[in-house]
Amino acid sequence: VNNLKIMKKILLYPITLLYYLAYLVVLCTIHPIQWVSFKLFGESGLQKSFDYTAYFTMKCTHILGARYTFENRELVPKNVPIIFVANHQSLLDTAGIIWYLRQFKVAFVTKKELGKGIPAISYNLRHNKYVLIDRSNPKQAIPQIKSLAEYIEKENRSAVIFPEGTRSKTGVPLEFAQSGMKILCKYAPSAYIVPITINNSWKVYQYGYFPLSVGHHIRFTVHKSFKVSDFTFAEIMEKTEKAIKDNIKI
Repeated sequence: VNNLKIMKKILLYPITLLYYLAYLVVLCTIHPIQWVSFKLFGESGLQKSFDYTAYFTMKCTHILGARYTFENRELVPKNVPIIFVANHQSLLDTAGIIWYLRQFKVAFVTKKELGKGIPAISYNLRHNKYVLIDRSNPKQAIPQIKSLAEYIEKENRSAVIFPEGTRSKTGVPLEFAQSGMKILCKYAPSAYIVPITINNSWKVYQYGYFPLSVGHHIRFTVHKSFKVSDFTFAEIMEKTEKAIKDNIKI
């Protein structure tokens, strides 16, 4: 039995190498397309090209035998500001949300390290409405999050935040931080909170970044939305956290 497990894990190395090669080709191909799209069509061109970055990122994971299900999209309200709130398990979380919720033109609150050195991805993060947080100095992000909240309030756009602040490596949810959500709620009072539970994306990275694990079904589940102005912030956090965590399956 142990020898069989060892052999299976050994086979993950060439599969992982093939995935990373395909992923690199995708990013390097889309990067110049993204640059041209931004120069010619501005923000809309940048957004559209990044949607397809997410799409082809997900397609690459089919090499790993990954499957995706995005449930209850019909529950997302239309033509209103939206704050999507989700647990965070891996890099694949963002690709799924960007692609399946592309009609809502999502902008993320994410870490600043992603803003450098990654073809296609870093360029978009720097030129889009994304908020890049320095986790060693989170206060510097306050004005940016405030600006994002005011933007979605005015333009009926949407923001995405992972309140755990970092990825759970085991699927077990981490403590939800309040600061980012508090700013978003304060400056986008007419927004709707849409909780999303993500399951199984952590399993792809259960051995680390090399090798990756194969054959996992990644599920995104949208829960019923509610309006920010109808609840106190304490109630917002409680309702959101409960909806997300009650549906995480380890």
